[in-house]
Amino acid sequence: MGRVQLLRLNRPEAKNAFNEAQYDSLTELLIEAENDSTVAVVVITGQGDSFSSGTDVVELAQRMADPSFTPGKHGFPGLADTLVNFSKPLICAVNGIGLGIGVTILGLSDLVFMAKSARVKCPFTDLALAPEAASSFTFPAIMGLQNATWTLLSSEWLTAEECYSMGLAFKLCSDDELMDVAMKHAQVLAAKPISSLIASKKLIMDPIRKKIQEAREHEDGAFAKLLGKPANLEALQAFAEKRDPDFSSLGE
Repeated sequence: MGRVQLLRLNRPEAKNAFNEAQYDSLTELLIEAENDSTVAVVVITGQGDSFSSGTDVVELAQRMADPSFTPGKHGFPGLADTLVNFSKPLICAVNGIGLGIGVTILGLSDLVFMAKSARVKCPFTDLALAPEAASSFTFPAIMGLQNATWTLLSSEWLTAEECYSMGLAFKLCSDDELMDVAMKHAQVLAAKPISSLIASKKLIMDPIRKKIQEAREHEDGAFAKLLGKPANLEALQAFAEKRDPDFSSLGE
């Protein structure tokens, strides 16, 4: 693949959900690509029929219940910071469902290609939590205020066509052509001087990088305040029991 590095989220048995191990492995691979002078462009996609179902909520519940839980080296914060500061072109090829970080990562990508059958969802209000990965800034900037508000507050699915019409996706592709189209565009970029790609991306990102980092900090604070509260615990319990959560009696 020449100067294009293809990275696959590889937990298909869990719809590529991010546990601590996957947060760490993707972060390490991005750091390696950042420091590899032979890599010009990185493409991220999912193994199997899903892009990523987001943070592994089973592991999240275990982490909350077990004070001795050992987090990963990088975890979610390390991956988010690495994405924000990644200096080379980053492309996401969304091959199936995306939830949580499987959607918010798109706001930290430079180009997004989506299979026509793909759909995405930010389930933060369903989980009684707050947005993540700077999506409270990137989504309004990319999609417009009302589209971002609906996406982040409703916990409703968006089709690939809706993502494209809102500007979250650069190209829609038939399912069997997704990787060919994404890699073709990646190869076009990879043929350019890496120094020029990095300088150009820096010029694009520098005016908004501080705002992205500030959004991350604000989100982390809001997320921490909500995590483990009654509404969040009810949401996690409902997920484990495969039922809809009932927040009506919580007064929150």
